[in-house]
Formats: sequence, structure tokens, C-alpha cells
Amino acid sequence: GGLTDLGAAWQEASAAARAALAEPRLGPLAHWSSIGPYRLLSTLPPAASHDPAVRPLLAPAHRELARTAEVFLDCAGQAGRTAAELGIHRQTLYYRLSRVEQLTGLDLDDGEARLLLHMALKAQRL
Repeated sequence: GGLTDLGAAWQEASAAARAALAEPRLGPLAHWSSIGPYRLLSTLPPAASHDPAVRPLLAPAHRELARTAEVFLDCAGQAGRTAAELGIHRQTLYYRLSRVEQLTGLDLDDGEARLLLHMALKAQRL
């Protein structure tokens, strides 16, 4: 019925608005169909993004490392693209990624570890 559809539409609109705030490239107005992984992430309870492995990386002191990790994952693990996007030397990138691995205990060569880290980094912005 109509009220059920209205509730779903409201949830989708709310999720799209949060995604647009979290990811400026989506906004200022984002549609549910265009928010990609945020469709899934916005349906999770807020506590889901607080994974114990990723928590140390989310501390304010490690903001630059978290950004480095997110850009690396957004660039599909391509070091050259990541370094260029961040405006840093590849050696600096490798150093930062090794710090991310030390802080989280995650192996960035492991696909599931990369997925967990990527989801947590995106979800914490919602």
C-alpha cells in the first residue's frame, strides 16, 4: 500500500541525502539509484561501522592514514593512481599503507580485509 511505499521512499531519500553529505562527488542532490555502495551501507545499523580492527584507524590522529587507505581502495589498489591523487611519492604511499596495516592488523593484499576496511571507512562518514 501507499503508506508502506511512502516509508521506503523516505528511507531511500534520507539515505541518499546522507550519502551526498558524506561523498561530495555525489551531491548536492543524490538519488537512491546513484549512491552505489551507500545503498547497502545506509541500511546497516550505525554500530556496524565500528569494526574493532578498523577503530584505531578512525581516531582523529590518523585522519591522513584513513584518507590514504580510502583513496587507495577507491583506486582499486593501484599505487600510481593513488599517489597521484594524493599528491605524494609512491614511497610515502607505501609507508602509509604499512602503517594502516600495523594499526588495523589487516593485510591489504587480502580481498576480504580490503572489503572490510573499505566498507568501514565509507560507513563511518554516513
